[in-house]
Amino acid sequence: MPTPPDPAAGHGRGAPGRPGAGPHALRGLGGLAVASHAAPTAFVTVFAGALSAAIGAGAPTTALVVAAVLAGQLSVGWSNDWLDSARDLAVGRSDKPVVQGVVRAGTLRAAALTALGLCVVASLATGVVPGLVHLVAVAGAWAYNAGIKATVWSWVPYAVSFALLAVFVVLAAPGDRVPAGWVALAAGLLGCGAHVANTLPDLDDDVATGVRGLPHRLGRRRSSVLAPLVLGAAVAVVVLAPTGSPGVAAWTVGALALVAAAAAGALGVLRPASRAPFVLSMLVAALCVVLLVLAAPEVAVAP
Repeated sequence: MPTPPDPAAGHGRGAPGRPGAGPHALRGLGGLAVASHAAPTAFVTVFAGALSAAIGAGAPTTALVVAAVLAGQLSVGWSNDWLDSARDLAVGRSDKPVVQGVVRAGTLRAAALTALGLCVVASLATGVVPGLVHLVAVAGAWAYNAGIKATVWSWVPYAVSFALLAVFVVLAAPGDRVPAGWVALAAGLLGCGAHVANTLPDLDDDVATGVRGLPHRLGRRRSSVLAPLVLGAAVAVVVLAPTGSPGVAAWTVGALALVAAAAAGALGVLRPASRAPFVLSMLVAALCVVLLVLAAPEVAVAP
């Protein structure tokens, strides 16, 4: 899945190449951690692991799923900063480890390719079919980094890769269960909304480096409204689409998510420069993941 830019990495404005405290090796490890886009990587990995555990995949399978997704997300994060390194250096993106001189582009390339190799091994260890599904999702994320993110189609890799991630988790579980039809739709909407939300903190920096995806073309105000709207649609699908009647917990979490989405949309209109729409949108995304876990008995069904 595409790893969105880490918001925490987009606001530090130190001088490029400024020496940091501590040994060079530690600085290099810190640079790798930042370049991995740690927060989004953790979010996607936790989502996959929680869903795998919730559908009863068992500890060994869940561990493989987590390993595959973590390796894939690390490869995506590192490839993002590697492929963008020349452009980041050209415009002085001082929040980037390569520009700070903490890590080299070649090191990021090696780390990304190593993580990708581990992702291939771990993915196929879950089975040929689920493994290939996950690798297609990761390939979509790499395609995003390679150039799709700068086009009006920037949302497509997110929507497709998130949907395929949910499919992968279900197919990797023991037995012959398949994902319910609504699961891919909900996950696709979640990915699309997450893409728009995660661009909000870095819209200006992205435009300065020549990235003009769909959110950049729409502008900050409209994107601040679109993100919670799409995420709210994902919430509605997860609450209403399963065949069983939603329980009290699902109604409660769904209501909280929709309130947060409404607040994010309103603030997006009234205060588009605020970080609040982004924070609230990510809260909606997190609550949507909780809802998917709550709906686990309806996620994986008999073919």
